[in-house]
Amino acid sequence: MMSQHKTLERSTEKTARLEARITEQQKALFMRAAELTGRSLTDFVVASAQESAARTLREHETLMLSSLDRKAFVEALLQPPVPTARLRRAVVRYRERQRRSGK
Repeated sequence: MMSQHKTLERSTEKTARLEARITEQQKALFMRAAELTGRSLTDFVVASAQESAARTLREHETLMLSSLDRKAFVEALLQPPVPTARLRRAVVRYRERQRRSGK
């Protein structure tokens, strides 16, 4: 039986490969930056790409509202509409299902 430690090691093994064509100037730039940070060229490039990807995802996942949208959102929070009969029935059904499932 494999220990949990061995399982974790396997799950973090680097098995995928990424290749890119770059100019000599780009390579020199990356190598100089890697040297300054005390990393190998590969570690520097991978870490830089990972940081950039994470930043890009954060920026795209952030909710961006126009001034009008922001005003409507705040208004809905401060003065929520009265629940409709359909919504009230849905809440009753939901609570009943939760009670039956023991949650």
